[in-house]
Amino acid sequence: MSATIDEFLLAAEYILNAGNDQVVLCERGVRGFNDYTRNMLDISALPLLQRLSHLPVIVDPSHASGRSDLVIPLSRAAVAIGAQGLMIEIHPNPPEALSDSAQALSFAEFRRLIRETGPLLSLREATHA
Repeated sequence: MSATIDEFLLAAEYILNAGNDQVVLCERGVRGFNDYTRNMLDISALPLLQRLSHLPVIVDPSHASGRSDLVIPLSRAAVAIGAQGLMIEIHPNPPEALSDSAQALSFAEFRRLIRETGPLLSLREATHA
């Protein structure tokens, strides 16, 4: 959680050197000084990681914030800056989830996330074609 960019990349390199070539980097937030979120999504890490590594970079806005009301806006930001994927907690009834209920999206909220981030992905793909 408190790793520098270099430490993060070296950890991935350690796994790659051990023979596992199926490594994905995942930004899950860094420790901050507020009590409103679990962590703070380090959006600046994405372009740095993509510039410094050949590995895909995804974002976990669910764990970064710990709050379902922030998952969609953080997802939009992550996709807009170039995340190659998102890891999202979803549950048919988040208050009943046995784990991570505060950060889980309902199925309806997840559909909204897809509607809102889909056009961003399409635009990004069109500009890179």
